[in-house]
Amino acid sequence: MTAPRVRFAPSPTGYLHVGGARTALFNWLYARKTGGTFVLRIEDTDKERSTDAHTKVILDGLTWLGINWDEGPWFQGAYGARHKADAERLLAEGKAYRAFETAAELDAERELFKQRGEPFRYDRARWKKGPEEEARLLASGAPYVIRFAVPDEELAWDDAVHGRISFQGRDIDDFVILRSDGSAIYNLAVVSDDIEMKITHVIRGDDHISNTPKQVALYRALGATTPVFAHVPMILGSDGKKLSKRHGATAVGDYQDQGIIPDAMRNFLALLGWSPGDDREILTDQEMVDAFSLEGIQKKPAVFDTTKLEWMNGQYLSKLPADVLLPPVRRQLDRLGVDVAGRDIAPLVESAKARSRTITHLAEQVAVRLDASRIVVDDKAAKLMTKMGPAFDASLALAVGTLEPLSTWAPEPILEALKGAAEKSGTKLGDLMQPIRVALTGSTVSEPVNELLAVVGKGESLKRLQHQPSSHPAI
Repeated sequence: MTAPRVRFAPSPTGYLHVGGARTALFNWLYARKTGGTFVLRIEDTDKERSTDAHTKVILDGLTWLGINWDEGPWFQGAYGARHKADAERLLAEGKAYRAFETAAELDAERELFKQRGEPFRYDRARWKKGPEEEARLLASGAPYVIRFAVPDEELAWDDAVHGRISFQGRDIDDFVILRSDGSAIYNLAVVSDDIEMKITHVIRGDDHISNTPKQVALYRALGATTPVFAHVPMILGSDGKKLSKRHGATAVGDYQDQGIIPDAMRNFLALLGWSPGDDREILTDQEMVDAFSLEGIQKKPAVFDTTKLEWMNGQYLSKLPADVLLPPVRRQLDRLGVDVAGRDIAPLVESAKARSRTITHLAEQVAVRLDASRIVVDDKAAKLMTKMGPAFDASLALAVGTLEPLSTWAPEPILEALKGAAEKSGTKLGDLMQPIRVALTGSTVSEPVNELLAVVGKGESLKRLQHQPSSHPAI
């Protein structure tokens, strides 16, 4: 059997949407699972909206995600001559015809249907010209498009996700395949390219289902084998509506900027509409490849849960060594305006990473540990201060008196000293530790307090403990 050939064919008219990235990932996983070929084709036939900048954004996004292609990128715009030749072949074989009606005439026709309360239908018998009239129009130089004559037959396929899907040709209008300027319409261009590139499996969003019967008809008319179609579910926002900017970031590049790790993004996207067949949520690339199948793709729409993405990202982040995290953290610190020249921030990164959800969040935590002016007391910390009242300040005074004499500033001696002070004073250990955490970070959540004190340093820690948050200018 011939190894599968799949393709991802984005249009360079905008950013790489997470839905497109998920489609690319499914194609990539299927190619890697089957020993097939993953082709990247840029569908740039919309000359007015396609830009080199958008192409670069798409390529950069795929590269960042770690989705590598085996062939391409090929550019659809380079194949215009073949598209036109296919349209003229269909015309010569009587499977398509020239249509001379103008846009104004069609608009007037649509208005008549609207007034009658009927859906518009293109009437081949009304608009198709006889041989003599066509010859006269051609001689006069009248512009025309080429329409495909949709056959009156069943146009069906066995979808790898949805099962058998069937349309009737009589319900589909004859559609334009070649514009008056000689350029191909999407449905012809994509079929022509997929035939030429020997694509065996078309894995794409189920918003393309309405295009598929037209493409099935074109495959038949061109005498080509129809590929296996697998229409994957749409991605919805948390409100059950199609994912859009109102739900937050939808571009892959935005998540990169927000500090999502590529490995985590791949893992998260793979589980949007696909299941490995068990309850696993954290999977390596090889585990995803081994488990992937078209049968595992679900029919129902997937929900993009940003909270889950950040949780998953935190799982990956916590396992990465500090030296791997240092470059992206430094970049984020630079964006935050934090100067770390000459500073060894590796211990701070290592200490804070386990409770960070994104690289951005991790950088913010490192920034707070480096610079007290960045402390902002959060709501939970403020409530704690109010609840403890004078006991909050008393705990900080006890901490200062306990820690100032320490000669060895390391996690274990710090912890032993604080435990001893709490026991001797009759203070609950938590009532001593939480005020310290708030004084150092403005939050009630951090790494263990003794580790926090160790990475912040003795001098800076004592300074923050004495400069109580209740009088901090950032509050």
